[in-house]
Amino acid sequence: MSSSPDVIAAAPVMAMRRSAFDRERWLTGAAVLLVVLLLVVIVALPVGALVGQSFFDHAGAFVGLANFARYLDNPALVQSAFNSLGLAAISAVICTGIAYVYAYGLTLSCMPAKGVLRAVALIPLLAPSLLPAISLVYLFGNQGLFKGLLGGASIYGPLGIVLGSVFWTLPHALLILTTAMATSDGRLYEAAQTLGASRWRIFRTVTLPSSRYGLIVAAMVVFVLVITDFGVPKVVGGQTGVLATDIYKQVVGQQNFQMGAVVGLVLLIPAVLSFLVERHVRGKQAAALSARATPYQPEPVPVRDRALLAFCVLTAGAILVMIGMAVFASLATYWPYNLVPSFKNYDFSNMDGGGWDSYFNSLRMAVCAAVAGALITFISAYLVEKPRHFGLLRELLNLLANLPLAVPGLVLGVGYIFFFISPSNPLRAIYGSMTILVICTVAHFFSVAHLTSLTALRQLDREYELVSESMGVPFWYTLWRVHLPVALPTVLNVGGYFFVNAMTTVSAVVFLYSPQTTLAAIAVLNMDDAGDVAPAAAMASLIMLTAAVGRGLFALAGHWALERTQAWRHR
Repeated sequence: MSSSPDVIAAAPVMAMRRSAFDRERWLTGAAVLLVVLLLVVIVALPVGALVGQSFFDHAGAFVGLANFARYLDNPALVQSAFNSLGLAAISAVICTGIAYVYAYGLTLSCMPAKGVLRAVALIPLLAPSLLPAISLVYLFGNQGLFKGLLGGASIYGPLGIVLGSVFWTLPHALLILTTAMATSDGRLYEAAQTLGASRWRIFRTVTLPSSRYGLIVAAMVVFVLVITDFGVPKVVGGQTGVLATDIYKQVVGQQNFQMGAVVGLVLLIPAVLSFLVERHVRGKQAAALSARATPYQPEPVPVRDRALLAFCVLTAGAILVMIGMAVFASLATYWPYNLVPSFKNYDFSNMDGGGWDSYFNSLRMAVCAAVAGALITFISAYLVEKPRHFGLLRELLNLLANLPLAVPGLVLGVGYIFFFISPSNPLRAIYGSMTILVICTVAHFFSVAHLTSLTALRQLDREYELVSESMGVPFWYTLWRVHLPVALPTVLNVGGYFFVNAMTTVSAVVFLYSPQTTLAAIAVLNMDDAGDVAPAAAMASLIMLTAAVGRGLFALAGHWALERTQAWRHR
């Protein structure tokens, strides 16, 4: 029995499609493997180098737990650990409490000016953590405007650390809590009102339980941010030792890399525990979500709305005072004797710390981090979500992409020292260059950007890939013509996220710069150490302005991309 002509003709076509499919499959696998290797190099191996270094002495001999025993025998270092835990816990409680009330006013009340109040509360996201610390010096320091209000207490110590930490972590907690409260189920409120429950009872039985996950996550985020922050305790910490400053002293001050590794591991423990607690709580929360939930529309309650408005205005006013104080001090000719505005403090070329070169280094690094970070995180998210093969390898990729969430910037920076200065590392040449600063910054903020891109790609149905396969269209063509245009607004927003964080970060790069690659945030630190507090305030203000302009440009580009690539949304 002979084959029909149609079957004979179709055979070569099927063979070509199968060959193309196999080629695409292995190209996809190679891409996943390449990104996995990249994340191993920029995240996993540096952290592994940090862990390994803690078990060796200066000569490179294995000493087991001897370094940890030395750490426990040092009362000052142990006290720093307790100080970090205590101050982080206090800051988390205060910040989360303020953010909860603020978020309640923005989402579950009818108070006016919500947009303005929300925008003001998010301003600290654009400033390095050094800025509120410098503002506190001018407000309550030895020559501060309001030092008498402290009743003899000093801003240089636990009080300053808590106040500065609450200021710069407030927007992080607020973003989480507003998101949690915005998804409140309106049916529960209607049922409670129907049953005649009081407003206090509704709050205890409906509002608080529904926002419990956001409350826990916000507290965890603030706790980790405070315990790993370097800027605030460096400026206003005084004699109060914390883990972040101890790492800096051990590595930079004393060149004691082994003890720096031990302190880094100690700092890693609360971050990892917080990460695990958040994932556990998230799993429970996800099971409690209802598909029948309806949005809650708050009703005006004059007394409550006025009280919330007063609270939010006072909080926003405090934020503006902190920001305004730094800007005002930067413009004062000679604090506190000559307050006539001038740009004397902006003459960075005559200041210790790096000059204007440090600012342009930061700008260049931020642009490179924005482009590279947005591109790599989009590719990683695509390789996790869209391919159908190499499941285990893609799971490994997703795990590595989420690993930076549990690794503080200081720990990552110290790990980079141990990994990249190793004589056996072929990448040793990039240490001290702009390249390593960009790589470390991208690695530090990789997880949030990856998850954001992953969320955008999950909005696209898998039908697009199936149709492309059936038509013999290569996956890269579908990626370029379908996936990227739809996700382009998100990619640009991710670029803005990298730009802002690259301009403001200190902890991740404080160990990695060279005299030629000093960054603006590092210059602020150096100028403060040299006693040039006003120029430090000027540079911090310039960083904030640059971050705001950059974020605005990325937002405009995202809006343009949304209008050009997703016109179907307006039909």
